[in-house]
Amino acid sequence: MRNRINTLNIDNDTALAQWSWRGLMAIAAVVLLMLYSSVFDSYEIGIVVLTAVSLALLGQNWSGFRRHVIAVTLLSFLSIWRYGQDLALGETDFFLNYILASQSAFMWMSALFVMATVAYFAGLFMRSDFTEKVASALTWSAATMGMIGLMVRWRESYLISHDVGHIPVSNLYEVFILFAVITALLYLFYERRYKTRSLGGFVLLVISAAVAFQLWYTFGKGAHEIQPLVPALQSYWMKIHVPANFVGYGAFAMAAMIGVAYLIKSSIEKIRPQNVLATGLPDLSVMDDLMYKSIALGFAFFTVATVLGALWAAEAWGGYWSWDPKETWALIVWLNYAAWLHMRMTKGWHGRPMAWWAVIGLFVTLFAFLGVNMFLSGLHSYGTL
Repeated sequence: MRNRINTLNIDNDTALAQWSWRGLMAIAAVVLLMLYSSVFDSYEIGIVVLTAVSLALLGQNWSGFRRHVIAVTLLSFLSIWRYGQDLALGETDFFLNYILASQSAFMWMSALFVMATVAYFAGLFMRSDFTEKVASALTWSAATMGMIGLMVRWRESYLISHDVGHIPVSNLYEVFILFAVITALLYLFYERRYKTRSLGGFVLLVISAAVAFQLWYTFGKGAHEIQPLVPALQSYWMKIHVPANFVGYGAFAMAAMIGVAYLIKSSIEKIRPQNVLATGLPDLSVMDDLMYKSIALGFAFFTVATVLGALWAAEAWGGYWSWDPKETWALIVWLNYAAWLHMRMTKGWHGRPMAWWAVIGLFVTLFAFLGVNMFLSGLHSYGTL
């Protein structure tokens, strides 16, 4: 009877937390719409409502995500409050200068992601659950600091000038941070779903690579400076097209790194079945399933982003498709993963060939994301190196 009562209490607490979270997201949306109804157009109202619904659904059964959203909200508002109307306080206020100004938050994010990568691998090789839990906590902290940095940077752009102000997803510097945060959150979701942390080091490797690029781009190119938007980017479409795109990129990157882990485990098992990687990594069937679900999720979001991009192009340039290099390579990426899913779902392909395909797909995606900006030019040349 005592055990049954405890179980019922846990269920009631969970239900209460779920409904409280849904109510909190509804209240937040209503407050935003009441405060800014005079400046929001119909599209921005739709974005607010869709965001509130999405956050409510994601957080209702995911306590870690709820804490993440609350921490980002409270610390972002605290930072904005300390700024007031004076951007110069970011260099003189101790709290802003060393912790929550956008650049400070991004530096913390970078350090925490690298530490998390090391901790995940240490936990895997030492068979230490505690170390892996620390790695998860570091990853949550890094994602939180990255998102806070993006929120504060958004406000900082408006403190420079209302004409300069924009959502921080407009250039390579900003979207690399967005990529790191989204990929980390996707991994943490699947870490919880599959109840394994042993893949964390592999997924965090690609995030750490993005962090390394972002740091080089900051100190080598001064890309952290907030710049006004070019006319074609001054659109509400950017607020939904870019985030949807990077959910796709993040999911594809995660699938590729899981593919790397799959290939390593499948090779080592044949020659050294007691090796720490052979026994410490999840079963091959689990990784195969996770690759499939990651690519399916990424493909769905990438498809939506491509459609939104076409609608945006029609508004900005008068045509849905112009065979611009960025558009062409986006189509190549889409066809690549469409073929991957087709072979998996209709032909039953799985295992090493699909893992190799996922890894190669990352390089195709990387060229579409970064290589086009480096080597080709066109209508989408907003983030050149």
